Amino acid sequence: MATATRLFVAQDLTEGSPVQATQDQAHYLGRVLRLTEGARLILFNGRDGEWSGELTAIGKSRAEITLLERRRVQAASPDVWLAFAPVKKTQTDFIVQKATELGVSRLIPLITERTQAERVKTDRLQATAVEAAEQSERLDVPEVTEPVKLTDLIRDWPDGRALFLCAEAGEAMPLAAAASAETRGSVAFVTGPEGGFSVAELDFMRRSPLVQAVGLGPRILRAETAAVAALAVWQAVVGDGSYRPEPRG
Repeated sequence: MATATRLFVAQDLTEGSPVQATQDQAHYLGRVLRLTEGARLILFNGRDGEWSGELTAIGKSRAEITLLERRRVQAASPDVWLAFAPVKKTQTDFIVQKATELGVSRLIPLITERTQAERVKTDRLQATAVEAAEQSERLDVPEVTEPVKLTDLIRDWPDGRALFLCAEAGEAMPLAAAASAETRGSVAFVTGPEGGFSVAELDFMRRSPLVQAVGLGPRILRAETAAVAALAVWQAVVGDGSYRPEPRG
């Protein structure tokens, strides 16, 4: 059964209130989807839950949606961060998209010695996260931070948040075992660039009492695969992987 179009909006959502779509959203609704007045939509803003709405005005560069009723109350995503070294554009988009689908709450582009991306466009990555949140029916959108150097990330790490290094080789606890033993709800994963972390970076992280190396199996994974695998294992073992959406229709 097809679902109604979902849109992420910045406005507060309250019953009966009109919501003004952005110019890009209006173009998408009218020119791409060719929706007309009366079409049903689903809106969310990361604060007020998920709402059904009706398209009550549509023009070349504007659209207005009137809220009808709240479908779901707001629920927070698991407090899981991903610090990842950007790779090529397509693979970086893949990391952001799949991490959003897997419920990550913050995405941190990481600058390492071997990071290949010359310039990280965080606004584009944030837009990718929004699209993935709309598609995956989550109720919020992860934050995409400005890029940070690996050394600065470790130096300024917040208290109370576990930090797992996804180590491609060497001594490391299997991630499933580390997840089962972890008692804190706030965690983060660090994944490296194409070619992996440098020896100096690995030594730096392994010397830090904040960092725990975890393994993702016997094979060397691509950067984007490691990010997805780590989040999937964590969510399945101690995250929200046991919850299911309501039946369609």
